[in-house]
Amino acid sequence: MGNGDIRVRGLAARAGGWSARHRWAAVGIWVLFVALAMGLGSAAGRVDVKDSDQLKGETHTAARIVEDAGIDEPAGETVLLQARGGGLKATDPEFRDAVDAVVRAVTGTGRVTEVTSPYDTKTISKDGRSALVQFDMRGESDTAGERIEPVLEAVEGVQRDHESLRIEEIGGASMMKTFDDAFGDDFKKAEYSAVPVALGILLIAFGALVAALLPVLLAITAIMATMGLMGVVSHWMPMSDTANSVMLLVGLAVGVDYCLFYLRREREEREAGRDAQTALRIAAATSGRAIVVSGVTVCVAMAGMLFTGLAEFEAMGLASLMVVAVAMVGSVTVLPALLSLLGERVEKGRLPFLGRRRRSGGRQDSRFWTAVLRRVLAKPVVAVVVAAGALLAISAPALGMKTQQLTLDQEFGDSLPIVQTYNRLNDAFPGGSEPAEVIVKAPDINAPEVKSALADFRDRAISSGASRGPVEIKLHDAQNVAFVYVPLVGGSDQDKAGASLDTLRDEVRPATLGKVEGVEAPVTGQVAGSKDFNDQLAGAVVPVFAFVVVFAFVLMLLSFRSLTIAVTSIVLNLLSVGAAYGILVAVFQHGWGASLVGAEGVGAIITWLPLFLFVILFGLSMDYHVFVVSRIREARLRGLATKDAIRHGVVTTAGVVTSAAVIMVAVFAIFGTLSMQSMKQMGVGLAAAVLIDATIIRGVLLPAVMALLGERNWYLPKWLHRLPDLTHDETPQAVAAPAARDDEGEPLKV
Repeated sequence: MGNGDIRVRGLAARAGGWSARHRWAAVGIWVLFVALAMGLGSAAGRVDVKDSDQLKGETHTAARIVEDAGIDEPAGETVLLQARGGGLKATDPEFRDAVDAVVRAVTGTGRVTEVTSPYDTKTISKDGRSALVQFDMRGESDTAGERIEPVLEAVEGVQRDHESLRIEEIGGASMMKTFDDAFGDDFKKAEYSAVPVALGILLIAFGALVAALLPVLLAITAIMATMGLMGVVSHWMPMSDTANSVMLLVGLAVGVDYCLFYLRREREEREAGRDAQTALRIAAATSGRAIVVSGVTVCVAMAGMLFTGLAEFEAMGLASLMVVAVAMVGSVTVLPALLSLLGERVEKGRLPFLGRRRRSGGRQDSRFWTAVLRRVLAKPVVAVVVAAGALLAISAPALGMKTQQLTLDQEFGDSLPIVQTYNRLNDAFPGGSEPAEVIVKAPDINAPEVKSALADFRDRAISSGASRGPVEIKLHDAQNVAFVYVPLVGGSDQDKAGASLDTLRDEVRPATLGKVEGVEAPVTGQVAGSKDFNDQLAGAVVPVFAFVVVFAFVLMLLSFRSLTIAVTSIVLNLLSVGAAYGILVAVFQHGWGASLVGAEGVGAIITWLPLFLFVILFGLSMDYHVFVVSRIREARLRGLATKDAIRHGVVTTAGVVTSAAVIMVAVFAIFGTLSMQSMKQMGVGLAAAVLIDATIIRGVLLPAVMALLGERNWYLPKWLHRLPDLTHDETPQAVAAPAARDDEGEPLKV
């Protein structure tokens, strides 16, 4: 078979071949697709997830009642007045003067309404040293942070005139402004810095500017197209800002990885002496096919989020699925066309200090991994015991994982003054900063029996021990709706506050409001939302895990026609995820080495992260696994013994896997530097898992396990032979090699 006469089969090979022959058409179609997607998305606009659709259960019912009633709940603000030292009391004239000054100051801004004095609402602490002035911001609550500045300045003015008191403001609008000021640019910096970081690593990996730019440009165009598609799709399944951030993260990671795999293989074949056309066809038949298998597997994993029933998760899952699919299609279509157009010019912009990295025969061998493989394959049992033992030890802390919605002080620490205000408010008025809200809907909210039930509910909420008061009732007569605000005993302690919530829902409500016919009284609020989220997420864990694992297993089975490969793929991926869980718990829950990442005192893992990490990591881990195992299988098809094929597959892919892993770890680590602990946990978890996956899993455990299994790696029971054949494309080799045969002399089918 000549150098230019290679027969290949398979979707990726055909797509790559067509694109190389019709390169201008392929590039034009891609540009048109990106432009059309962005145009349609801009015209359609993006529909975001509504509060009423965020959760099921009582939180959803409460949000629906408020939404149906057309009530725009304003952003509530609170001014905490607290005596410094132990002398002054709320009943003292000086304290009263300060309260009156606060009321006059905030009213005078013209930005507030419903200003209440603590002497009217009885919002004075038990020790008499603290009091609350409460009010609402005028206008929409979503934009209240933009109008709060004059109010904050007015309160600061009163503070300057009353130095014997601590006078501080906290509430939805002031927190919104504080966080926007402190962290508004955090995410943008992370997103913007991810691209130059990836480009810098690619420059080192390829040593040429054009070659480094191609993966980044393909990833960026895939992200742009997906952003447009998200706008169109959001009219059927609403999206969110969180889904957008996750899409950017995943899109950059997989988009760069896929192009990197393809480009490295094409380069390797050219350096082995093959002409440009042949090198491109080989890359299409091998790396292109691995990209398709990996991309489909990642898409399936992301689809697992659609089974949670949580609108935010569904948005993240669909957005991630779309960007992976777009990046995959772009990698196997427009990339071959660009490589065909560029030819040798892909080496333009070479960095002289890196030099041209050529190896004999085009093999991108790694001295480090060659040395590691020599020891691993010499003693595979020892390698399996040591590597698996280390991963199980790292995973062990995950058995005691505690998940919860992070409170303000857990999320941001004591770095912001408003967090200290939050803590002082909770100490003086437990639960006052985040009260439970009972949304009461009745046929006639002013009916005697309803008013009596509301009064009874207020009294029993305190007498039951669920609240220390004061319980505030706000009527909306026109809509026949009442809002009841109940500060929960336990405050920022989620466990104690959760117990108070259960008392409200299971004891107080049935004995009062529950006895009035036609009354709905769902309990919502931060604590209730956290509990409802946990309950729904707990119910989704098993279906999501089962869906992802089963479909990944089936895809591996069909792609490699090996029961052994399918089983080991799942086990190794689960080990990788388990290790990531263990590191998260050790660092953020137990505080081991927490100071290194700025995570002291968190004490818990944010509720949504374990399931999110499982789905993301299970998908992304398949990138490396499919790429390495495909290369091993390719070598086995050429006639190499299994152990030699393992050595060849791991060593020759070490460079590209290392480069891809370094990019992913660097991008994820950027999110680990953010101030919000939830984002820090996500970044550290993803970075640690990818690092473990690309080193211990793919470099040690995978080759050791495959070496121990030997020919059993390619085992497929006879009763499974009827499965569709989605195995590797015919191995494109310029020089024919003897076919591998089994012990009976028959050609080996792997």
